Formats: sequence, C-alpha cells, structure tokens
Amino acid sequence: MSRFQQGSLLKQKRKSGPDVWVFRWYDETSGKRTYKKRNLGTVKDLPSRRDAEQAVADFRANINVEVRVPITVSELIAHYRKHELTEDKKAFATIASTSIYLTNHIAPKWGEKWLSDVRTVEVEEWLHSLPYAPATKSKIRNIMSAVFNHAIRYEWTHRNPITKVRASSKRLREPDVLTPGEFSALVEELPLRVKAMVILAGSTGLRRSELVALTWRDVDPLLMQINVLRSCVRGRFGDTKTEASRKPVPLHTSVIECLDVWRKESRYNGEDDFLFPSVRNEGRTPVTPDMILKKIIRPALVRAKITGKRIGWHSFRHSLATNLRAAGADLKTAQELLRHANSRITLDIYTRAISANKREANNKVMEMVIEASKTRLSAPSPAPSRREPHLLEGRKKGAGDSQHPSAPSRATTDLVTVP
Repeated sequence: MSRFQQGSLLKQKRKSGPDVWVFRWYDETSGKRTYKKRNLGTVKDLPSRRDAEQAVADFRANINVEVRVPITVSELIAHYRKHELTEDKKAFATIASTSIYLTNHIAPKWGEKWLSDVRTVEVEEWLHSLPYAPATKSKIRNIMSAVFNHAIRYEWTHRNPITKVRASSKRLREPDVLTPGEFSALVEELPLRVKAMVILAGSTGLRRSELVALTWRDVDPLLMQINVLRSCVRGRFGDTKTEASRKPVPLHTSVIECLDVWRKESRYNGEDDFLFPSVRNEGRTPVTPDMILKKIIRPALVRAKITGKRIGWHSFRHSLATNLRAAGADLKTAQELLRHANSRITLDIYTRAISANKREANNKVMEMVIEASKTRLSAPSPAPSRREPHLLEGRKKGAGDSQHPSAPSRATTDLVTVP
C-alpha cells in the first residue's frame, strides 16, 4: 500500500531562460514504483518558495488521495473529483462547470483549511462579499455542500457546515422573452439554416446542447415528433441533462415543412448526418451555437426592430413557456412539453411568466371601479330622509349633558343631510 508523501519541491536552473520550480513524487502501481516530476512555473511566475508551495498544494492532495483520510478541504476536493466527477456519474457539462468553481473559487479560499475549521458564518460572509450574481453564489454554496456531504458519506466528518449557509438565488432581472409577433418578425430575417434552427428551438423548447446534437434519424415525420437522445457540449457528446429530457417532442406541421425544405438544401442530409452541420468541418461536427447567435441571430433582431432585450438560445425555451401559459396550457402539460424533471421548475417559470396576465386582470378590475364611479356620480341624489334631521336634533339637545369639558362644542354643528 502506498504511503503518504509530501514530495519534493526544487528550483532547477536552465541553460537558457529563468529558473523553474519542479515538484517530484512517485507513483506506486502493482508494487512497482515510478518516479515522476512536474514543472510548476518559472521564478518570474512564482518568485518565492511560498508561492510555489501554494501552487503545489492541490496537486499534493491529489497524489495522496487514496493514502489517508482527508483532513483539509483541498484533500477532500481531490477525493471528490476522483470519485464523484466522473463521466459515469455526471454529465460532461456538469463536470466542467463544477471543476471551474472548485478550481477558481473554493480551493483558493478554503483549500488549506482543515475540515473541522470551516465555519458556517465565515462561509456565508465570504459568499456575500463575492462580486457575483445571487445565482452564482448559490451555485458555489451548493457545490461546497456537495463536497462536505461526500465527506459525511465516507464517515470522515459528522457535520456539513454549509447546510445552514444562507444564499439567495433570486434573479437580478427577469429573463427576456419574445412575443409571438416578435418571434415571427425574427424568423423572417433569418437565412434558411438558422431559420430552421430557431423555429425548431422556439416550437419545442429544445436546449441548445440537444438542438445541435440532432441527426436526421431523430426526426420522425410520420409520428410528427423528434426524439431527443443525446446532447453536445463544447464538442463532447453525452447523455441528456435528465432522464425526463429524453422524451420525444411533438412537431407542428409547419416545423416539419421547414425542416423538409432545409434537408433538401443541405449537402449533409443522410440519416446519420447532423441536422445543422458545420460546413467548415465538412459536416463532421455540428455548428457552434454561440457563433450562430452572435453573427446571425442578434443582427437579425436589430433588423426586426427588436431592441432592449437580451436574447440567447435559452430565451426561445423561456418564450415557449411564457406562450404556453398565455395559451392556457395546464401545468402538467407544460412540464411534459418542456421536459422538466421537477414540476417546481415549471411552476417557477409559470409564476414569472404571467406578469402580463396579471396586468391585464388588474386593468379590468380598475376599469370596473372607474365605470362604477362614473355611474354613481351621474345618478340623481336621493331625497333627504325624514327621520335623520330629528335624530340629529335630538342628539344636539342631549349633547351638553354627556360632552367632556375639554371637547369642542358640538352645539354649533351644521345639520347634514345624508343622501
């Protein structure tokens, strides 16, 4: 069994150029020891030994990940990466985004801390000091919580200090959506390939990773549906985001017709070819959605005179949810169409999507109030009541007996006839 090793950190001279910091260690597999080394950087990048030690801290934790129980956050992160951030457990996009948060935010701040020294209030104050959106802070908090839950699962600690950390995920601004009229105006400004992409995204709510991974075999014109079987993130193909995402999506007749026209125009229209292939790569890979958005869709938004809105690929998904709500679709149907694994996600979108309906309902109520007010003012005043003057006179006569000395006199009160 391997033993815990600190490794050795050396400064080596070079024949040309500045000296470099080198970290050396050994790897023991099947009883055979292999010595390895890694260049950390030059003395220009890491002027002092302390800088080099900080650079090697995470790597030292990685080489000892199976040797002893993690006692620092860096060692725990290394174990979490090896056993949880694997492609058989997580999607590639999840692994990539989680690794960025661990490397850029959590490890630099908390890596050298012992697990027992991490305090709830300190983490909360640190999160509040970060210059990021609430959703980003909430994401960092959730990843830290998952790392400590990993330690609890292995019985290395009995508490998760992140559980009680308060972090709001409230949006700074509501996501922009396109009305049916704006969507139609945008489509008219697009070339055929991008037009087919946008119509498909806007009518089905497909995520961009699902959209670019489609092949012509996935389109079923007889059943009028499209089968979502995979996703593509940064050129890497993998499973869909959730199990619910793998459900087939219905296609409208107009969408099928648009796809049929595009297939006849495309040079890559075989069953296994991508719906939206990259011409530069001769159809071997799908198009890059971000490039399509930047170079084609956003200029088309300007030509369609749609300004003041931040529109991205996910905006088409939000727009579909908003328009489903406006069309009166029930919550369960919307969840099925959007392929949400949890109805709470759909409900959250629905509660944010009905602001226009709320405004319309409020306007109707106020119109009723204004109309009632006009009717009341235009109606003739009723005749004065015969009993009311006598009642008021009686009150005036007996007022002096019970009136407090400091109260103003009510004997001079004018007689008021109540209509």
